[in-house]
Amino acid sequence: MERIKSWACFGGRQEVWRHASPSLGCAMEFAIYLPPESVGNGARRAPVLYYLSGLTCTWENMTAKAGAQRYAAEHGLVLVAPDTSPRGLGLPGEDDAYDFGSGAGFYVDATEAPWSRHYRMYSYVTAELPALVNSHFPVDPARSGITGHSMGGHGALVCAFRNPQQYRSVSAFAPIAAPGQVPWGEKALAGYLGPDRSTWNAYDATQLAATTGWRRPVLVDQGAADEFLETQLRPQLLQKACAEAGIALTRRLQPGYDHSY
Repeated sequence: MERIKSWACFGGRQEVWRHASPSLGCAMEFAIYLPPESVGNGARRAPVLYYLSGLTCTWENMTAKAGAQRYAAEHGLVLVAPDTSPRGLGLPGEDDAYDFGSGAGFYVDATEAPWSRHYRMYSYVTAELPALVNSHFPVDPARSGITGHSMGGHGALVCAFRNPQQYRSVSAFAPIAAPGQVPWGEKALAGYLGPDRSTWNAYDATQLAATTGWRRPVLVDQGAADEFLETQLRPQLLQKACAEAGIALTRRLQPGYDHSY
């Protein structure tokens, strides 16, 4: 573990760390915000919220743009923002498109070569990164939540639905809610998991809703003027699947807001 950046932020500390990742077989970076009570001598353990970013993003997007640290400081919350994929592996085609490869890991464990050796973002987010955070920072693992934007919203929903005992909360901003039925998701899931669509269900929240043990509330917040709403996101499919499964989903539409921050 190497701390590569650190600065004061709303009375706490915003830090960026680099580490060698066994899951991904490369170096990875993540950002962590520590609220005032979790800094320095006598640091207290705090609840932790994992934030998964969207296509083309790194840890920096939420850290620099969202302004979330202000609220994390107010409520005593640790924020963790990982990268969205492995980087610089030299795999053929990894940098050819914005929606596949670098910056587009889709939070799955790939099974197709050459991606299967390194593109294991699901395992990284749900197992390796929490273990690292729990052992090095003053967090309370029993009070963990997960959220994300776009591709990261998809990832947050999948992680929570597949691990209902691990997270106390899940929410998603403009998520790719039904990846198996939209172009972004179809491209990524076929590339990472292969052409058998039945294998995609493990990473599709609309499919997981029917079998998950998740029974806490779910929040989806969505801009009504999002240019990708009907072509790539389709949150109404998730809403229908959750209603049929008895999962309490609140879907909010914000007039005038688009897909961006």
